Amino acid sequence: MSKQELEVIGEDAACCPGLSAAPLDEDQAAELAKVFKALGDPVRLRLMSMIASRGERGEVCVCELTPAFDLSQPTISHHLKLLRQAGLIDCERRGTWVYYWVPPGVLEKLAAFLTTTQPAGVTA
Repeated sequence: MSKQELEVIGEDAACCPGLSAAPLDEDQAAELAKVFKALGDPVRLRLMSMIASRGERGEVCVCELTPAFDLSQPTISHHLKLLRQAGLIDCERRGTWVYYWVPPGVLEKLAAFLTTTQPAGVTA
């Protein structure tokens, strides 16, 4: 099947309404607040970036993350736990080490929420 024949699923506006599409209800706002709170810390934002830069289902061992920071291992684990609780990353223990990845669709959902459409001819 060529790329031209592939149908993209979930790109309609009803699937993932953006920030300017409609006001958030209480549940949506509470859920998104968890995500933004998790990303609101520079250490967690860097951790998320390190994990997400591995691509779809690219995994990063915690042993690769910890040396990048001047923080203790328990502190790094705490930050990773907050990212997991916000649904931004997932993990799996394999022996001594824990491997982290961004679940499929997470970044796309966040991007879809933040994306606004501008009328033709309007520049930012």
